[in-house]
Amino acid sequence: MKKVLLLGATSNISKYLIPLLLEQDIDLTLFARQATRRLTAYQHNEQITLVDGNWNNRDDLVHAIAGQDIVYLATGHFTTANENAVAAMKQNHVKRLIVAGGLGIYDEVVGKFGAWNAQMMGDYTEIKRAAKVIDDSGLNYTFLRMAWLYNNDQHIDYQVIPKGEPFKETQVTRQAVANFINELIRNPKLYQRTSIGVAEPNTAWDKPSFY
Repeated sequence: MKKVLLLGATSNISKYLIPLLLEQDIDLTLFARQATRRLTAYQHNEQITLVDGNWNNRDDLVHAIAGQDIVYLATGHFTTANENAVAAMKQNHVKRLIVAGGLGIYDEVVGKFGAWNAQMMGDYTEIKRAAKVIDDSGLNYTFLRMAWLYNNDQHIDYQVIPKGEPFKETQVTRQAVANFINELIRNPKLYQRTSIGVAEPNTAWDKPSFY
């Protein structure tokens, strides 16, 4: 049985991802601060193990990552957390990593949307530094540069924007991203060792529709 670890299992995307993963033949570990208190809906699920931990504590990550096949990191915006996750994966000889991050780390967002995004996001220094930890990790990673996120059960379409191509689309639903991550876990040979944009098709506007 494939073993999958969600680091940040109480995140907004994880909320949609967990039910999808439970449809697969997966041994799923949910890691979060106070996971046993915050994820009580899953405490009696035989597919799931709940682990209380802090991704700023490397020992917590080393323990949780041991024996896993795939690790999903719910945000790639924090340098220390990324360094700890990479180190713990290497210590445990776990290679496959999926990271949910944001757009703009390569200054790839163009046009009026690019100007709006830069104004909204401000200083990208820390986010770029954190992303570089993943880029330089040597792991078999997929880094998702997600467009601006919103919730809508009816909008689950997504498109992939390869690294090096301009990012024009403005938004994507968390449900769509969860579906995409589920597909990556189902087929871990997809999009290996790369950073990709994920966005809703036909949303190349000046800013997201919900702003």
